[in-house]
Amino acid sequence: MKPFHKTKPLTKLIPVSSSFFAISLFMFISILFFTSKIVILNICSSSPQATESDPTDVNHLVFGIASTRNSWPNRKQYAKLWWNKKMNGCVFMDNLPPEENDSDDSVPPLCVSEDTSKFRYSYKGGLRSAIRVARVVKEIVGLNNHSNVRWYVFGDDDTIFFPENLVKTLSKYDHNLWYYVGAYSENYEGSHTFGFGMAFGGGGFAISASLANVLSKVFDSCIERYSHLYGSDARVFSCISELGVGLTYEPGFHQVDLRGNIFGLLAAHPLSPVLSLHHPDATESIFPHKTTSKSLQHLFKAANADSQRILQQTVCYDKQFSRTISVSWGYAVQVFQSNELLPDVMRVQETFKPWKENLAYAGIYTFSTTKIHQDPCERPAIFYLNNISSGKDGVISNYMKSFRDCSHDKISLKNLEVVKVVTNKLELDTKQLQSPRRQCCDVLHSNSGQLMEIAIRECKYEELIYMH
Repeated sequence: MKPFHKTKPLTKLIPVSSSFFAISLFMFISILFFTSKIVILNICSSSPQATESDPTDVNHLVFGIASTRNSWPNRKQYAKLWWNKKMNGCVFMDNLPPEENDSDDSVPPLCVSEDTSKFRYSYKGGLRSAIRVARVVKEIVGLNNHSNVRWYVFGDDDTIFFPENLVKTLSKYDHNLWYYVGAYSENYEGSHTFGFGMAFGGGGFAISASLANVLSKVFDSCIERYSHLYGSDARVFSCISELGVGLTYEPGFHQVDLRGNIFGLLAAHPLSPVLSLHHPDATESIFPHKTTSKSLQHLFKAANADSQRILQQTVCYDKQFSRTISVSWGYAVQVFQSNELLPDVMRVQETFKPWKENLAYAGIYTFSTTKIHQDPCERPAIFYLNNISSGKDGVISNYMKSFRDCSHDKISLKNLEVVKVVTNKLELDTKQLQSPRRQCCDVLHSNSGQLMEIAIRECKYEELIYMH
């Protein structure tokens, strides 16, 4: 490389001293620019991303629960099933109940709703408290004592949530976008009347924080246009609709607009994590010989052991005795005495009655149903959850036979008393939630014939669920 001052074109233009100064200045500016660029890149690469990129957990959820002074003393037992002191939220009351313990962290804290007397309510025969309940979506955002909120979840004081499943399900969606997530009623009449695009409030619904922040600002002006509506959820739906947002349907929310025995609904749960149950006071106890409260506590023993698997239906076929077994994990096992096709087993048995029997569409539901056989001996034998344990061998649940005295039962079914189900704890990732697949199972038998063991596992790549 030739010395700098020997470069002829430059020596003709400027003296050596000037050219040296110019080059030195150029090098200084270049170094300064390059160094600054590195600093800027380092700052960008080290900028705090942790909070936003962390997986959604229960601390990112805020619950807004609607209640009243009169109903809360009896219904707070339902909140105790699923609430823990790490959660955020509030129970909104018309007035505080007497002698309520403010330090009781087994239930959400209580908040008194704002005055709604200025808002019009013109639905004949309805309750204007629907306005107060609707405004929970505004008031919970206005509390301003929750940080890092990603989702607001709403329900009634008799809505029973499954928080871990809520977290998993909502993690599928980007909370920075506008989402309104819920489900319509099981009762066709209710969904037809109020709309299949409306999330029913008793079943619970979730609103992304980005949408909730905007909704809270326009809500009061919006509900003035809907004084003629009956309920609170219809008002929320209407105002979200005015913002141009539609319902994102999640079948795990259960309004339970049903009466009587809801065994059929629970035994054939959709292929989706259960998110909520509603109306426990309007339905029968879900376990025989237990009160409603004790039954739900019993169900939550299984939910606490494996929340994502609770009520998930797995169907397997017993080749030895040509029978079909349906497992609603953590709740009940049904044993059919014959080969039943999978789509038939997945239908919901009508063990329940319509919410209102005198309506035009009574007995028509928003899911596929099948009538139960008039002869009890032609129905499947039912084994209800007895106990559950977790250890190094996985999660083991045992189901005891419900009383059945049928003269023409097969001997194998007469002798069978206990079904033992062995699984690994279910940990669904986002892809599995977005593209769910039913799991498979294998049947084992004891020498006595009194015990049947079932092992639940992931299905093989091309495995079919049918009688071989």
